[in-house]
Amino acid sequence: QAQLLESGGGLVQPGGSLRLSCAASGIIFRLYTMGWYRQAPGKQRELIARITSGGSTNYADSVKGRFTISRDNVENTVYLQMNSLKPEDTAVYYCNAVLTSNIWGQGTQVTVSS
Repeated sequence: QAQLLESGGGLVQPGGSLRLSCAASGIIFRLYTMGWYRQAPGKQRELIARITSGGSTNYADSVKGRFTISRDNVENTVYLQMNSLKPEDTAVYYCNAVLTSNIWGQGTQVTVSS
């Protein structure tokens, strides 16, 4: 059974950093394009970072230069390093895996507040 499990969310002050992790099981992880999405209250879910099976990355303009997505195909894990966090980064962050199927994690809350 395919499963994605996010971790690493929490409360952080503006300007701080967090690293999110997403551990995959039940899939051939190295074949999947992995993405991080977020959904703030009252807003649509948006793609913020994606990494292909070949390691190519792309980012939403709102996080470019602050967030870094990476993957470990041995540990079957994708990471999102988030630096210089802003209050507007507050959202539930979701991990996504896409190949022939589209798999979602349960989400992890990130709150940026002083």
